[in-house]
Amino acid sequence: MIRVRLRRRRALAAAAGLLFGVLGLLLGPAAPASAHAALVASDPQNGTIVPDAPNRVTLTFSESVQLVEGRIQVLGPDGQRADQGKPQADGGTVTVPLRSGGGRGTYVVSYRVISADSHPIGGSISYSVGEQSTPPVAAGDATGSDPVVRTLISVGKFLGYAGLVLLVGPVLVLALLWPHRLSRRGPARLVYTGIGLVLGSTLLALWLQAPYATGASMFDVGFGDLRDVLGSTFGAVMLVRLGVICAAAVLLRPLLRGGGESKADLALLGALGVAALATWPLSGHPTASPVAGVSVVLDAIHLAAMAVWLGGLLMLLAFLLPQADARELGAILPIWSRWAATAVSALLLAGVVQAMIEVGSLSGLVDTTYGRLILVKVGLAGVVIAVAAVARSVVRKGGVPESPRPLRRLVGVELAVSAVVLAVTAALVQIAPPRTAEAAETAATKNTTVSQTLRNSSMSLQVDIFPASVGNNSVHLYAYTPDNKPLPVVEWTATAALPAKGIEPIEVPLLRITDFHAIGDIALPTAGDWTFKFTLRTSDIDQSTVTMTAKIS
Repeated sequence: MIRVRLRRRRALAAAAGLLFGVLGLLLGPAAPASAHAALVASDPQNGTIVPDAPNRVTLTFSESVQLVEGRIQVLGPDGQRADQGKPQADGGTVTVPLRSGGGRGTYVVSYRVISADSHPIGGSISYSVGEQSTPPVAAGDATGSDPVVRTLISVGKFLGYAGLVLLVGPVLVLALLWPHRLSRRGPARLVYTGIGLVLGSTLLALWLQAPYATGASMFDVGFGDLRDVLGSTFGAVMLVRLGVICAAAVLLRPLLRGGGESKADLALLGALGVAALATWPLSGHPTASPVAGVSVVLDAIHLAAMAVWLGGLLMLLAFLLPQADARELGAILPIWSRWAATAVSALLLAGVVQAMIEVGSLSGLVDTTYGRLILVKVGLAGVVIAVAAVARSVVRKGGVPESPRPLRRLVGVELAVSAVVLAVTAALVQIAPPRTAEAAETAATKNTTVSQTLRNSSMSLQVDIFPASVGNNSVHLYAYTPDNKPLPVVEWTATAALPAKGIEPIEVPLLRITDFHAIGDIALPTAGDWTFKFTLRTSDIDQSTVTMTAKIS
């Protein structure tokens, strides 16, 4: 009897070790940055020189953001704060009011905000009023996060997913497949462990979100920081998860004791399970997808299938195959085989659709590393389904009731191949998807400003060309004296040419805005190194001409 117990414990330990190893492959690289918000535009634009001090700074992000208290500031050339009042966020646009009468020189805008997927992003831009100067240095770092906090967040996510597996799969097996004569003590311990892991990881996530958002250390958290987290979308989703899991723990007691559970209780448990599963995608990257509703549903299906499949395999290896007799296995295994096939199919389908959302095109599927890894993942998933089919045929032939060893070997192969599938998944999250990479490249191109200062003995001309790409472009010209004072200009003329492709000079229509500021628009038909020529007449007899080369992509 003691040897039997030892074998059962060893089987349970081995199965749990394999489960956690597989989850580790899935969750190890749990911090991809491609899905986070990105700064796509600003007013004033980064690195430009404006003639007059603006009354506000506008930052535009690729998705909706939430503000972090006290983490947006504008420093003037003297190193003092140039912003006043509280910044305002409207979707993906953040407006920072400024003090009036700002002096000449370079200003630095530093920011830290929370993306729609609950991840903080930070950075800085600079602009100059009238002339450039030595940029001021901020007292703190708005972009960094404490490495201990980041590590613990990954650990918490791992524990939460592990708890989900230990909770969902065993509960389904106990409710629908468990033989009445077998003790439920071992499975009940798994379920309670899963509940504890989910609750603990959720509380840890709530605590860590505060220093993660502000960039502080783990214990540098104030009451106001926690209040901000609880008042955010992330905090609301985490509180829902806590409530749902606590309610489920109460309803699970009759099932775990054995007998006494009603169909109404089981139906309510199912509804709570769906609600709990939805909290994972609602607090993560799917909310930032271009089709957020579809991505949230797919991610929930993906999690449910994973939890049913891996949790069911754990119950099968640790309890049912060692303890159930031939008659019981003959009834259980065909049903489990169908469950496993359905779960793997759901994993495959949800994963493929999610991948196609990121890939965006058939060429992206076959011509990129990301797309080819998707094809590899699909092929490996096909192998898993084939192994499951072989296991089903073993059951049909009656081999399993006599000895469970052939099935245990097949299940081992199934888990091994699944580990490779999840390893490919881990590689995928490290690679920028074609759609994301293309969108980022387009955004970068659309918001690139070519900025040069052209000088000669009589003047200094600041030239800004935006977005420096094929198509319509805006040209801003600012004229200064050699000692950086505004230079009145009587007449502005400009041309653009591309000699390498035989394009003769094209006139750039210019509109005089102030004595020393003019703007114009020109359509550039092709990419290349364009030559711009500017002539400024400052009196009836005085004029200066300067040229520059700008790369248009």
